[in-house]
Amino acid sequence: MISRRKFIHATSAIGLATGMQALVPAWAQRVAGLAPTTSAPSQRSFDLAIGRTALTIGNETAHAKTINGSMPGSLLRFKEGETVTLRVRNDLDEDTSIHWHGIILPANMDGVPGVSFPGITPGETFTYQYKLTQSGTYWYHSHSGLQEQSGVFGPMIVDPAEPDPVAYDREHVVMLSDWTFEDPDEVFAKLKKLPDYFNYQQRTVGDFFGDVSEKGIGSTIADRLAWGRMRMNPTDIADITSATYTYLVNGNGPSSNWTGLFKPGERVRLRIVNAAAMTYFNFRIPGLRMTVVQADGQNIKPVEVDEFQIGVAETYDVIVQPTDDQAYTIFAESMDRGGFARGTLAPRLGMEASVPVLRDPPILTMADMGMDMDMSGGHMAGMDGMSSQSSMPAMNEPMGTMGAMGHSGHNMGAMSGSMAGMDHSAHNNMAGMDQKAMAAALPVSYASTGATPPDLDVWGVDAVAEMPKSRLHEPGLGLENTGHRVLTYTDLSNLYPEHDERSPGREIVLHLTGNMERYMWSFDGEKFSEVKGPIEFFEGERLRLTMINNTMMNHPIHLHGMWMELVNGTGDRQPRKHTINLKPGEKLSADITADAPGNWAFHCHLLYHMKAGMFRVVSVNQKIAEAN
Repeated sequence: MISRRKFIHATSAIGLATGMQALVPAWAQRVAGLAPTTSAPSQRSFDLAIGRTALTIGNETAHAKTINGSMPGSLLRFKEGETVTLRVRNDLDEDTSIHWHGIILPANMDGVPGVSFPGITPGETFTYQYKLTQSGTYWYHSHSGLQEQSGVFGPMIVDPAEPDPVAYDREHVVMLSDWTFEDPDEVFAKLKKLPDYFNYQQRTVGDFFGDVSEKGIGSTIADRLAWGRMRMNPTDIADITSATYTYLVNGNGPSSNWTGLFKPGERVRLRIVNAAAMTYFNFRIPGLRMTVVQADGQNIKPVEVDEFQIGVAETYDVIVQPTDDQAYTIFAESMDRGGFARGTLAPRLGMEASVPVLRDPPILTMADMGMDMDMSGGHMAGMDGMSSQSSMPAMNEPMGTMGAMGHSGHNMGAMSGSMAGMDHSAHNNMAGMDQKAMAAALPVSYASTGATPPDLDVWGVDAVAEMPKSRLHEPGLGLENTGHRVLTYTDLSNLYPEHDERSPGREIVLHLTGNMERYMWSFDGEKFSEVKGPIEFFEGERLRLTMINNTMMNHPIHLHGMWMELVNGTGDRQPRKHTINLKPGEKLSADITADAPGNWAFHCHLLYHMKAGMFRVVSVNQKIAEAN
């Protein structure tokens, strides 16, 4: 009996190879010589039209929302220092917009309806104009409704004004995305009714007996009871899966075999963009090691790896140097391992390499819930009698004050005992940084309630992490024991010293919260529709943003208009990122220079999480804080 996965790849993907080809722009087509190179001329202006384009995929007709009639949209290429003009015309029957992801620009050019501009109404043309003060690999997409899921996105490259520190002979853009034939609003409605609607990888009776054989009956039953009390599912890795998604490389399905050409011995630069709406990818090229040279458009000290997990909206540039006259498979496996995007690097068109078999799906553990794990005798610290998040202790302390204060109404005594046995080595062993010294004197505020921790004991929050901790050294869910080198956030080190040498003057603490059963997502227990005001930054200040993920899901958090410098132990070489992934139960910090006056979007870049409420506005007041 043919499996659902094979059916999707044998029909939908083959349809994409033919019907979708009309939607693929020249730079992304499976044709020789169309990949961008360093000799491509920069342009000062582009005209972009957002409209609908019909295409046939197998026996189905889809109606994509496209840019200039293609998906992905036009490759935009500029040079650092240029003032660019982008005229965007709306040919839809609904409002639209374009946000320039990761680009530092004036607030009124950022393209977020209701925050920085009113949006682009049907038939209207909006002109974006701004000066490029950076270089690197970026992308752009709609910030209106769920249009990004329907195809409104494209790549953007800004060549450096100075000689590029990265040497390469040829380059290819590799834009990953997820495509559904369903109406995105219908997909969202299904998630609201049944959050695990698309999860076809539920645990079975066979899994239970397998766990008993491996862990013993007591531990297995305790684990099942714990998940049952929380009304959560350890296989809930991705909200939307290959049950509806086909995964694409540059608009091409797996069977299309998008091909990037090379000559043996060339240094090939791959500009990898995760433009998916909801999918994390594990990216590797079997038989080729990759040297990561750029993260989120910023040059980093080169890191040689075999694989990396790329969060939604992140970008990585890598250098590969194939020396043999053979093909190599570009393999981007979805994090839940239900499907994959696939392309090929080859000396000639028509060549293929073997496609790896999908690995076994990963399983969440209590560690992913930020809990202290003690399975001896079937006991799990903090779980006895737990029926909801209200009986779980919370860690609301800012960095440098852990243990000094507790969440009102929770028993912190029980937690202190658990903390005594907790392994702090991963959190404290961060070379080049005196964590306590940097944070001890920071005045602390909370994003939602000012001077006091938020009350997370609300109906929109189903769990609070008992023991949030640093997980920067971990490679990502399911990649812990691959047997090869996998990139981690602690590997990222900026190629240049930080631009702002000041220590942070204050710290803002923000919780990532949600209710899986109701498919509600929020910050500090409040959906965007419920918040009373923006998160306030003061123009010119240097601050630290500490985020605590109280959910069992990964969240790619994106701040518009300013860089977040990830506090990862690299001292003055902290990597600058526009999107930072938080693993389940993770606590991390980023330093920010508030140098961009105006209102800016701040949100989870999982599109359906943002729609469900995981969105805030950061307001940079045009007034320097008295403390500075």
